[in-house]
Amino acid sequence: MLAHHVLFWLKADTTEEQKANFRKGLESLEKVESVKAFHVGVPSTIERAVVDTTYTFSLVLFFEDMAGHDVYQVHPLHKAFLEENRVFFEKVVIYDSI
Repeated sequence: MLAHHVLFWLKADTTEEQKANFRKGLESLEKVESVKAFHVGVPSTIERAVVDTTYTFSLVLFFEDMAGHDVYQVHPLHKAFLEENRVFFEKVVIYDSI
């Protein structure tokens, strides 16, 4: 199993409509056939020193193995999401774990 966790910080001038469309784009990634489990979220309201709440959106995808991850990386839905939405984020951090 491979977990692919992506945190997005959107630009400060991103409108609510653009954020809603960005989220829809993230949700479209669930349709990639190699995705085994999927979650899109926003920062929680948990207040603890070790909890980072500075990001705008969190995407967590699970793949059976690295081959599934590799399918995702070149999948047309993933490429379309990046093409349409990269103008909105100023920072992205990815954590992959096996």
